[in-house]
Amino acid sequence: MKKLLTLIIVFLTCFTANAQSKKIELTDLLKIKTVSQPQLSPDGKKYIYLLKSIVEDPDKKGEFAYQNHLYLGDWISKESRALTSGKMSVSSASWSPDGQFISFVRLSGDKPQLFILPLTGGEAYPITSLPYGVGAPEWSKDGSNIYFSSELVVKEFLIDTLYNKQAWVPSWTHEKVAYDWSSFQKKSIKANPDGNIEEIRAYLFQNEKDKKAKVINQLDFQEESATTGELSVKAFFKTSVSGNAKPELVANPFRRIDEMKELNMGKTFVVCMPADTLKHPDKVLDNIIAIYDVATKSFQTLVEKPGYRYSNISVSPNGKYVAYFELKVGGIPSPVAKIIALSPGVYFQKIIPLDRIITQWSWSKDESTLYFSAQDHGGVSLFGYDIAKGKLNNLSSTEEGVLGFDQLDGQFIYAKTKNSNPSELYFSSKSNPNDVALTQFNSIWLKDKVISLASKKTFKNKKGLIVDYWVMKPIDFQSNKKYPLLLEIHGGPTAMWGTGEASMWHEFQYFAAKGYGIVYSNPRGSGGYGTEFMAANVKDWGQGPMSDVMQALDLGISEGWADTTKLAVSGGSYAGYLVAYMLGHTNRFKVACSQRGVYELSTFFGEGNAWRLVPNYFGGYPWEKETRLILDKESPLTYVQNIRTPLIIFHGEQDLRTGVIQSEMLYKSLKVMGRDVEYVRHPGATHEITRAGNNRQRLDQMLRTYEFFERYLR
Repeated sequence: MKKLLTLIIVFLTCFTANAQSKKIELTDLLKIKTVSQPQLSPDGKKYIYLLKSIVEDPDKKGEFAYQNHLYLGDWISKESRALTSGKMSVSSASWSPDGQFISFVRLSGDKPQLFILPLTGGEAYPITSLPYGVGAPEWSKDGSNIYFSSELVVKEFLIDTLYNKQAWVPSWTHEKVAYDWSSFQKKSIKANPDGNIEEIRAYLFQNEKDKKAKVINQLDFQEESATTGELSVKAFFKTSVSGNAKPELVANPFRRIDEMKELNMGKTFVVCMPADTLKHPDKVLDNIIAIYDVATKSFQTLVEKPGYRYSNISVSPNGKYVAYFELKVGGIPSPVAKIIALSPGVYFQKIIPLDRIITQWSWSKDESTLYFSAQDHGGVSLFGYDIAKGKLNNLSSTEEGVLGFDQLDGQFIYAKTKNSNPSELYFSSKSNPNDVALTQFNSIWLKDKVISLASKKTFKNKKGLIVDYWVMKPIDFQSNKKYPLLLEIHGGPTAMWGTGEASMWHEFQYFAAKGYGIVYSNPRGSGGYGTEFMAANVKDWGQGPMSDVMQALDLGISEGWADTTKLAVSGGSYAGYLVAYMLGHTNRFKVACSQRGVYELSTFFGEGNAWRLVPNYFGGYPWEKETRLILDKESPLTYVQNIRTPLIIFHGEQDLRTGVIQSEMLYKSLKVMGRDVEYVRHPGATHEITRAGNNRQRLDQMLRTYEFFERYLR
């Protein structure tokens, strides 16, 4: 009996250890591979896609680098192989019209350049060496050229004798008083700090060029990680696939074309551009859709509506239709998707009957159907819109997320995230709509892992809106035990979470593996539920959304297994704001985490590059009395004296989307009052730290949050 008991104990010990090893761990973040940009070949027999991996950085010990590589798959065998490898990542891959070549963008020197890979054999080779770099390439319809965009620094382009032989200058007035554009083209004047005014100016220009001074005259001067005094414009080039000639500008870049799509064999293009090119770019947010004639350099307005902005133009294969987004400037970002006909005698305009944010679209070969993916109730679904019938069909579930797709002759290929797997490539067809996996990049290492599956639920909030929320039980859940419960909140505020959104997949699984239950939701103001829902937090960033996430929390608690003395809350960006606001209005949480948030809205107007959220959501500016009252009422810092919950605050040192002074104000205030607070700054990190930042810092932030929570919950 003793031996039997010993054997049972040994078996149970081994079983427990084995179960422990199957849980998601912190470093599993480094194993996640992400599929993106799938594309079928023109004949439908092959496909390509990009795969993002995290690998050990060979040049920096202890660091982990992202690598994005190109894969080629065969439709019959359903197998794929890597076409690129090594340290240099690739992006923006696409097929040539004849299917014989693949183009992609890769760094060459310090700028991204355009490469061609022949499928008949041989290595990829560059066809550009443009000093401005290359972005968003697209093949011409006949396959002889590739169009692409570049960002030109205005002052550099003004003196560029190779690409600006026409001596183009901007049509808008320079914001530097007493200067015109010719002031920046004078190269013969000697720089002399003790000379005349022209020589002094030349000396000052040289200081700017040598990065000794940064002179700012424009309104939009904050980038993601630094400020800039340089104004840039987008330029569109074409280059021969043979690569024998330097790229050519398709249009004067100072016309400020935002988007350009080929319409008629390189002779005409559909473009988005401002109607008024005399005003400074910072002061013109609305634009028009026009037809650009290359030969005459003329523009014919196609769609115009004062106070509206157009984007995401897509021309059907034979140029019969143009699809685009229409968005009212200011207010809540809720674009309307429209289609217009270009063929003579069949002009019409149709509104796609779906009040959702569309993420990608693709035309059927016969131009009868426009397929697109859109955020919807926590998922990203695939839709098909029959243009002639005006009928919309939902082709996939809201329980999953289509994060990139292509289609041809009834076949669909798509990158998808699921509750059980963050990313794989799948295919289906009209005749067989069930998913068939084409890859197993994550399913291989996940097969031995135990994960928690989120359960979706709903409730009606105080405004009568239906709110979705999800509950995840901890791994090794036992019904007779109580567990800590973590309330996770999303940012935006127009972001959307759910089982069809991949960015939080690992964090949720990590905390579930550590014994936490998790509740997350899409409170009022979230995307994926239509304009009314998204606008329900105007002038109400705090109390209304707080009531929604707290109701989701209470409903999670009502299931009976949560320890209400061990509640935690976490969120980043707008959710960092909401966490701090909530802590000033409730003491229910035992511990909290706020990341890269906004805590004082008047200061945020000056500090963050997302400052337009202030007038868009609160109706004005901090110097306007009525608006200032609202900003003060909605700012978490107004209630900072009420915060007694232990709080860890994170911010990237180079985060200019929200601005680091926001977190410094919150931290200093709490520290002065002697509250339990810890402040973590990540050097070099931007606002994207947790999604696309340095991987050691991503691991550090998650682990540091867990460690801080454990101090107060265990």
